[in-house]
Amino acid sequence: QVQLVESGGGLVQPGGSLRLSCAASGIIFSIYAGGWYRQAPGKERELVASVTAAGGTTKYADSVKGRFTISRDNAKNTVYLQMNSLKPEDTAVYYCKAARGNKVYWGQGTQVTVSS
Repeated sequence: QVQLVESGGGLVQPGGSLRLSCAASGIIFSIYAGGWYRQAPGKERELVASVTAAGGTTKYADSVKGRFTISRDNAKNTVYLQMNSLKPEDTAVYYCKAARGNKVYWGQGTQVTVSS
């Protein structure tokens, strides 16, 4: 059974930092591309950041460039999202995704709330 389990969300003040983790099991994670998405209330789910299977190429949404960093540790079957300089508009449920061809798996999501 494939599972992606996110952790690290919570409440943080504007300007603060959080590190999200997504631990994968049931798949050979090192051959899957990884990604973080988010969905705010009333909005569609959007891509935040992605990383290739080997970790050599990353992409970011314009809104998070320079503030967020995606990384992965294939030995630990884990993908991370370091979020710095957080803004209220970053408030959302954050989901991790593993994808390879037509095989796509999602985590259950973790809430990130940025508020003073």
